[in-house]
Amino acid sequence: MKLNAIIVEDEETSREILKNYLKKYCPNVNVLGEASNVDEALILIRNNDLDLVFLDVEMPYGNAFDLLDKVGDINFETIFVTAYNHYAIDALNAHASYYLMKPISIDELIKAVDYVTEIKTKEDALQDQVLIPKTNNVNGKITIPQQDGFEVINTSDILYCKADDNYTEIYLNTNKKKLVSKTLKYFEDALNDTNFARVHKSYLVNVNEIVKYVKGKGGSVVLSNGKEIMVSASKKSELLSYFKS
Repeated sequence: MKLNAIIVEDEETSREILKNYLKKYCPNVNVLGEASNVDEALILIRNNDLDLVFLDVEMPYGNAFDLLDKVGDINFETIFVTAYNHYAIDALNAHASYYLMKPISIDELIKAVDYVTEIKTKEDALQDQVLIPKTNNVNGKITIPQQDGFEVINTSDILYCKADDNYTEIYLNTNKKKLVSKTLKYFEDALNDTNFARVHKSYLVNVNEIVKYVKGKGGSVVLSNGKEIMVSASKKSELLSYFKS
């Protein structure tokens, strides 16, 4: 698939090298523009529908992280390109897709672009359409501990589970909610062999109940009852793996 991209780099020579590498080795990348500082980059980002931003860390009048803060809701992937390896942790925390060191390795550049292409291909396949889980029917039951014993419920009746400190709220498709004195991790482990995905530190969702995926930094999922739940950027790839592209 084609990736619409921009290059944000203050050194003209570095921009030209990257642009030429992309043209020769990554022909699916369509470079829409170039920016040499944060302000120019903001204009390009706001005026284009981007899939990918190649981003140098150090620039005049601000750095890469200042730019990402100003963008706010990020719906593109980011590949950091820098001569400094001490920004790797910050890049990871900013949910960068890849971290390229200068001078750029062609093999690493190809790997980075291939990784982003895979992510965007899966996203586009899910965008604004009903999702098709790998397994259409989730069979089985789970026990809910109670003071006088336990209750048995069908896992297919669960829409999602929400963390509440050391408790978990279980929301059912019957519009009922159950509060259980177990952590969300307990239910994540208990439902490990079924179609339940941890999409956020506070949410575990029944993949069969997802009817829509909305793109974003991590994006969000909409369930069959209309509930929209944010997806952590770190959980996006895991969620997308549940679906056919």
